[in-house]
Amino acid sequence: MSKNNSKIYNTLIVIVSILIPVVVLILFNVRITSLPALTFLPPIYASINGLTALLLLSALYSIKNKKIRQHELLMKTSIFLSLVFLVMYILYHMTTDPTPFGGEGLIRYFYFVILISHITLSVFIVPMVLITYVRAISKMIDQHKKIARITFPIWLYIAVTGVVVYIMISPYYVH
Repeated sequence: MSKNNSKIYNTLIVIVSILIPVVVLILFNVRITSLPALTFLPPIYASINGLTALLLLSALYSIKNKKIRQHELLMKTSIFLSLVFLVMYILYHMTTDPTPFGGEGLIRYFYFVILISHITLSVFIVPMVLITYVRAISKMIDQHKKIARITFPIWLYIAVTGVVVYIMISPYYVH
């Protein structure tokens, strides 16, 4: 990759990595009252998280077995699904009041530890995925492998805990 392309990619990664959490925070404070509450979305975006986790595992299996094209397709699909998840998640929160977790005792602490780690890592995974992807498409395979070893388990954790958070909060949704 040329130095000029590297600068462009790095600038875009920084911009996108800052814009996404800022826009999400802003949109969380916007309520669209002209639309009905999109209460049907949480099981869909939780399923997307689950599917993303399975695709990530399949992508790992593919690359371990030297199926590079399959790995590329699975990773691109995982990125696309993560974007679809994000759009649905934002739309849900823009049309629906927050759902308080109703569990008590130890389960409540467990829920919040998972939720907070999930949200925190979700912010940091954006630049990690983008850097990992850019290194792959730029044929910087050694650097790609290096960061992918860190990005993969974090992204997988986020996808899996997204499903866990949904399962734990779903009994408290108002329909």
